[in-house]
Amino acid sequence: MTEALMMDVARTKPHLPDAQTVTKVTHWTDRLFSFRVTRPASLRFRSGEFVMIGLLGDNGKPLLRAYSIASPSWDEELEFYSIKVPDGPLTSKLQHIQPGDEIILRPKPVGTLVHDALLPGSRIWFLATGTGIAPFASLMRDPETYDKYDQVIMMHTCREVAELEYGRQLVESLKDDPLIGEMVGDKLLYYPTTTREASPRMGRITENLTSGKVFADLGLAPMDPEEDRAMVCGSLAFNHDVKAVLEKFGLREGANSEPLEYVVEKAFVGDGI
Repeated sequence: MTEALMMDVARTKPHLPDAQTVTKVTHWTDRLFSFRVTRPASLRFRSGEFVMIGLLGDNGKPLLRAYSIASPSWDEELEFYSIKVPDGPLTSKLQHIQPGDEIILRPKPVGTLVHDALLPGSRIWFLATGTGIAPFASLMRDPETYDKYDQVIMMHTCREVAELEYGRQLVESLKDDPLIGEMVGDKLLYYPTTTREASPRMGRITENLTSGKVFADLGLAPMDPEEDRAMVCGSLAFNHDVKAVLEKFGLREGANSEPLEYVVEKAFVGDGI
């Protein structure tokens, strides 16, 4: 491509505010994909937080949605994990991005799923459905998680086995991670389940907690508000149901301003993204 032609392309390409460049895209299923982008040099965030990302809408204005940062705070790039919605205002376009493309990224991270929002404890439960595993993908790769807790339990539920693959590969890679592999050791317990397709472990997170099955399967004592802490990320209905279960165990909902025993991320919209 000649220099003149490159300049013509640059002039015709719409300018994105707060632009970051896509470096990698992985399609996990026909409904799920992850992607990595460059990280603004000035961006500082706590593992578990989210930012607003997006593209230009058909009207030429930014179309933004909240996305948890799936990479840990020390990573040189930013990773995101997303559902694909065929008629979604944003994901109908976002699912087609390729390395070299640009997205909008507002560099103002916020969120509830951070260690500072919980009182000290000895066990932490990460409870997620679908793409709700994204903030925990960040937290499972953060050394602070293993400094603070003796055990980390990642419960992730999806409808089908293939939808668990992103989380499965991530968890399996942690023990060989040069930065935190030794810290992870035997502390991390992974409990993936499906609700539609048959798999070795099945059932909703609420059912497996309420029945005590997860405690029996992993050889753990039931939840105790003195020792256990939890973070929750999923659909609005899932969040509501899990809150009720956690409160039956005696845990109380906390926040950045008032740390307690569990926190819930409320920022995300449903599947219509």
